[in-house]
Amino acid sequence: MAPSSSRPMRHHHLYLLLIVVSVSVLLTSVPASAADELPELGGDGLHKEILRDETVLRLKELGKISDGEGYLERTFLSPASIRATAVIVSWMKDAGLITWVDQMGNIHGRFEPANSTQEALLMGSHMDTVIDAGMYDGSLGIICAISALKVLKVTGKLQRLTRPVEVIAFSDEEGVRFQTTFLGSAAVAGTLPESILQVSDKSGTTVQDVLKMNSFEATAAAISQVSYNPESVGSYVEIHMEQGPVLEALRYPLGVVKGIAGQTRLKVIVDGSQGHAGTVPMKLRRDPMVAAAELVVTLERLCKEPNKLLTYDEECGCFTEESLAGLVCTVGELLTWPSASNVIPGQVNFTVDIRAMDDKVRETIVTSFSRLVLQRCDDRLVDCKVEHKHSAPATPSDPELTSQLKRAARSAVSAMAGRAAETPVLMSGAGHDAMAMAKLTKMGMVFVRCRGGVSHSPEESVMDDDVWAAGLALVNFIEQAAVSSELLLPEAEPDAVVADL
Repeated sequence: MAPSSSRPMRHHHLYLLLIVVSVSVLLTSVPASAADELPELGGDGLHKEILRDETVLRLKELGKISDGEGYLERTFLSPASIRATAVIVSWMKDAGLITWVDQMGNIHGRFEPANSTQEALLMGSHMDTVIDAGMYDGSLGIICAISALKVLKVTGKLQRLTRPVEVIAFSDEEGVRFQTTFLGSAAVAGTLPESILQVSDKSGTTVQDVLKMNSFEATAAAISQVSYNPESVGSYVEIHMEQGPVLEALRYPLGVVKGIAGQTRLKVIVDGSQGHAGTVPMKLRRDPMVAAAELVVTLERLCKEPNKLLTYDEECGCFTEESLAGLVCTVGELLTWPSASNVIPGQVNFTVDIRAMDDKVRETIVTSFSRLVLQRCDDRLVDCKVEHKHSAPATPSDPELTSQLKRAARSAVSAMAGRAAETPVLMSGAGHDAMAMAKLTKMGMVFVRCRGGVSHSPEESVMDDDVWAAGLALVNFIEQAAVSSELLLPEAEPDAVVADL
């Protein structure tokens, strides 16, 4: 890959400056000692060899297992995925866990205390990647959890667990191959439909075909056996890189997630009159490209300034600044036909992705945009249709679990930095396996700071000491939740920073 030019770097610094300015109001509520940047995290006696050094080496090792030449790509049950499975299994065994691979390719590593009847603590993330991926997305949550349990093993605390603990490396979260997300975690949660077996990839290969190729049973009955009984599971916890710039702007290594935004995906189809670019007068054109461009700008304005475009009937007056926080809308794909420079297009299709923590806000934006599409298209004498492709409600984190994770994270960062530090609370605009697992049990998440908020890119970067902090926080949490019935961390905590950008 060619080195970046100086121009993108200047844009990067400007972007971070804007983010810092935008969250400055949040920092006014933070004591000066906490708002200052934490010193370089260091120190001894905090399991650095396992939680930082070994974890980082394993992240790099897993990041080299790829189906692509010169870039990272590891999709559902691909050859690289199978190779990665063997490596992850070996790491789980090294941590003292019993391992198995279920009928959807999920990798499990579990420790079952003797005579334990309590509900299990599940941890993990996904092992699949996007195309041309970075090495932290998904993998960080798997390896941090394995490392935390290895620390308990070497310190003799694994045998003192009072409830089962399990790490799961989910086989598919990104949905790259079959364009349907959460194949792995939805199967565990018991929400994966039988019809998934007949979904095909671009080559016409179905999920059932791929399962059979890898010696899985590939039947509806086998998939149903993957699901867990909700009564056997107490909670699910996921470590994940933030995939956004807030923690970097706030200068904190870790944050806890208060919830995952709901999401709606639309496809807008605009039909006009195809014609010669040089012979059709401007006043006689029914150009779907111009109409589509106007609709994209309309969507941007609707999501930037919703109260200016929403009508009274859509109850815009009920939306507070808090409910509108985190609303984002994206047009990520635009296709034209016949897509020639000297032809007025006959049809333009584009995708719309709308996300918000408040489901009522998201649903109102969808309704309002659909109405505006019909109005704008009618004005331009083109035909338009809005198709609903996907919808998922917002997923709140469990408050008690979030509180425990806040204490664990604060304890870890404070121990490493040598002084007390608060724990920011964020929302997640991206979907995660925790979203699917929340249908099975209560869930909580910890975000880890990443450079520039860059994700789904080989430029993903998480500082080694932040990896260490995440692992130590998970050790603290497991000790609090599963080693003893008494909380091992102090009850009192300062008010947390709430970041809803």
